[in-house]
This record gives sequence, structure tokens and C-alpha cells, in this order.
Amino acid sequence: MTFITQSGAPAGPVGQGTWYLGENPSTFADERNALRTGIEAGMTLIDTAEMYGEGAAEELVGSAIQGLARETLYLVSKVYPHNAGRAHIFTCCENSLRRMRTDYLDLYLLHWRGSIPFAETVECMEELKAKGRIRAWGVSNLDTRDMKELMALPNGDGCATDQVLYHLGSRGIEYDLLPFLRERQVPVMAYCPLAQAGRLRRGLLANPSVQKIAFAHDASPAQVLLAFLLAQPGVVPIPRTGRAVHTLENAAAAELKLTSKEFAALDKAFPAPTRKVPLDIQ
Repeated sequence: MTFITQSGAPAGPVGQGTWYLGENPSTFADERNALRTGIEAGMTLIDTAEMYGEGAAEELVGSAIQGLARETLYLVSKVYPHNAGRAHIFTCCENSLRRMRTDYLDLYLLHWRGSIPFAETVECMEELKAKGRIRAWGVSNLDTRDMKELMALPNGDGCATDQVLYHLGSRGIEYDLLPFLRERQVPVMAYCPLAQAGRLRRGLLANPSVQKIAFAHDASPAQVLLAFLLAQPGVVPIPRTGRAVHTLENAAAAELKLTSKEFAALDKAFPAPTRKVPLDIQ
């Protein structure tokens, strides 16, 4: 369950997110450099969306990939739910391609469920595939019930991924969504793998168990959090950063292998739920 580039190479175990990037001209150069640094470190999967800065993040990606062999990259973008029908999706896809300065997307996602029927969105996605504008399509922020409904539709089993929030402090998808997707060989893209910000993020990074494991491996707490997700079959984390030094730190997390005792400590500190819980957003 990996994402394969047009050249046939895996996109790498860690991808790059772009939420909130590209919106501030004063940090644009640093953010562009962070993305380029990640690509050079093997993080060739880059995730963005038309929603992010109303296209600003897509433009940042377009700038960052200039001069690189397109077939070695794995570019992902997302369409707003209200644009995911026949009236708008084709124009929106073309606009995303234009902003990203490419002629195809490796993966195009429905950002979240809206009022447009899944059947219409799937039909349009398949048409975009047939036209060569996208190589694959998927969804984001869909829970198990939605995924079952989607995959029961004609061509619904063509869904290539479900991108959801998933990190050590938010393990709700492990109860039923992650097993459901694994059974169908559908990988999960984990956004906000280090949590978003504020108290929750600080609580994760400052947790004594996380800190102890990081010290034992001469690693950072953030790398421990990424290593936890990287050990989950079929999960690709897509951390976001605008600083090259953090990009390299994220890439290096792929080399961090935790012991069974360390996994047990993390599981004790942040246990998985024992009942169904709604998809998290923080």
C-alpha cells in the first residue's frame, strides 16, 4: 500500500503537507526551500488543496517543483465539496493544474463530504482519469460509514486513499476505519501527524514517555511521533513545515525504529479508544 510515481518509484514513507503555507509573501522563499529540501531527501509526495490559501499553497508547490522531473514526484490536491460535481470539478481541476504548473495530478481528493452525491463525484473523477488530468482519485475526512457507501458504488472501489487526521494523541481511526481500509488495501494519508498546535501538541511533544524514547534514540519528540505512525501498516504521514531544518528532521524519522517496549509505553500514555469515536479534527 504505497503511492507510486509515474516513473514507477515509491513516493517515500513520509510526505509533505502544505496547509497554511504559501500565504505569506515574507515566508514564501523559506517555504519553497523547505519543500525542495524535502523532495531532495526523498519526500516526493506533496499534498495540497484548492482550499489552502484559496490556491496559494498550490502556487507554492508549483514554484517549488520547477526544474524537477515531473514523473519522479507524487502530487496530490483536493477539491472543495461544493465543487466536486459536474458543474465545477473540471474547471477546478484545471485551475489547480495551472497553479501547480503541471499537466496532471497523481491523486485528486474530495476534501470532505458535501451535498453533491458520491456517485456524481466518482463519475467525474473517472472522467478526469480518462482525460489524463489525474492518475487516481480518493477522498479525505470520510469515516467508515461514508467509505462503505462510497465503495459500494460503481467504480467506488477505485478510491485510492482516505486522508484523515491521525496522530499518537488521536487514534480513533484504529477502532474501525483503519482496519476497514487495510482489508481493502487502501492506504491512509495521515494529516497533522504531529497534531496542529496549542496545548494538545505541547502535551504530545512534552510527554515523559515520548521524551524518554526520543532521548534513547538521540531523536526529537516529533520524530518519535512520526515513527509511531510509520510503523502502522498502510499509513503515510504528511507533516507540514515551512523550515528546511524541520523537513530534514521529518525525513529522518523514517530511519527511527521503535522497540516493542517503547510501543507499549506510547500505547499506555496514549491508548487507542475501545469504542467508536467521531473522526478528529485537531
